[in-house]
Amino acid sequence: MTARTVPRRPRPRVLVIALVAVALAAGAVWYWLQSGQSVSTENAYVNARVVQVSSLVMGQVVEVAVRENVLVHKSDILFALDRRPFEAALAEAEGKLRQAEQGTRADTSEVSASQADVARLNVDLANAETSLRRSQQLVQQGFLSKQALDDAQARVNSARAAVEAGVARVAKARAAISTTQGVTPAVRVAQAEVEKARLDLEHAVVRAPEDGIVTRFDLTAGTVVTPGNPLFALVVDRSFWVDANFKETQLGGVRPGLPATIVIDMYPDHTFHGHVESLAGGTGAAFSLLPPQNANGNWVKVAQRVPVKVTVDDADPAFPLRVGATATVDVALRAAPSGSTVSQR
Repeated sequence: MTARTVPRRPRPRVLVIALVAVALAAGAVWYWLQSGQSVSTENAYVNARVVQVSSLVMGQVVEVAVRENVLVHKSDILFALDRRPFEAALAEAEGKLRQAEQGTRADTSEVSASQADVARLNVDLANAETSLRRSQQLVQQGFLSKQALDDAQARVNSARAAVEAGVARVAKARAAISTTQGVTPAVRVAQAEVEKARLDLEHAVVRAPEDGIVTRFDLTAGTVVTPGNPLFALVVDRSFWVDANFKETQLGGVRPGLPATIVIDMYPDHTFHGHVESLAGGTGAAFSLLPPQNANGNWVKVAQRVPVKVTVDDADPAFPLRVGATATVDVALRAAPSGSTVSQR
C-alpha cells in the first residue's frame, strides 16, 4: 500500500520576506508617485509684521499701561508722557494766533489811513500845480521873478513825490492783508503753529497702531523719550507667514498661489494650511552681508536656497505662532487657484 505525500507548508520566514518585499515595492511606488507632486523643506522659519513703537515727541514718561508679552488691541494706550509742556505750548500758540488776527485788523486800518493820506497829498499836488500855473502867468507879465517860478515848480515836484510815496504805502499795507482763501499769511502761520501744538499734545499719549503682542519691552515711568527712537516692538496679530528656504533645484514648479501645508516644530501634531504668496528675487547668499565671490579661487558648485514666502491661512489662537519658530513646509505642485492675484516678491 502506497503512502500519500503530504504537501509541505511554507516556512514562516519565507512569508515574512515576501511581505517585506511587497511593502517595500508599495512604498517605492508611492514615493515615485508622490515625489513629483510636491516639494518639501525643513529650512523654514515663522515670520510676521513687527511694528517698532516709538514716540513722535520728546517728553518724560509718566504712565506705562502695558507689560512684556501681553496682547494689546488697536488704539489701546501703551504709555503716556507728561502733558503739561504740550498744554503750555498750545496755549502760547493760541495766543500768537490771536495776536496775528489783531495784527490783521490793524493792517486793515492802516490801509484806510494810507488811502486817506494819499487823497490829502493829491489835494496838495493839485494846489501846487495851480500855484505853478499862476506863477508862470505872472512871470510872463513881469510881475514875478524867475526864482519864484522855480520855487513853485519845486513845490509841485515835492507834492508829486509825496503822492507816489503815499501810493507805495497803500500797496504795502494791502500786501500785508493779502489773503489766501480769506486768511492772511501771518494768521495762516499762527494757525499752523496751533495745529502742530495740538498734534504734539495728542502724541503725548501713545496708542497701539495694530492688534499685537508686546515684545522686547523695557520702559519705565520717568524715562525721557526722544522722537523716532524705538522703545519696544509689537508683533502684529494674524500677520504671520513662513519663510521657506527651498533649494533652487526644487523651484521648477513652485509659483504663487500653490497650496502648502505647514508643521511648526513647537506643535508637531497640528498642521497649518497656507499658500505660496511670492518667491524672492534672489538667493539668500546673494543678499548676505558678504556675498560669495565665485570668480575668485577654487569653485565648488553648491545648490543655493531661495526664500519662498508662504502665508498662513488658518492661524489658530489655540496654537499661537511665534516669530523665528522653525517649521516644515510642503508645497503641492498643482495648478494655482483660478483668479489668483498674488504676485512675485
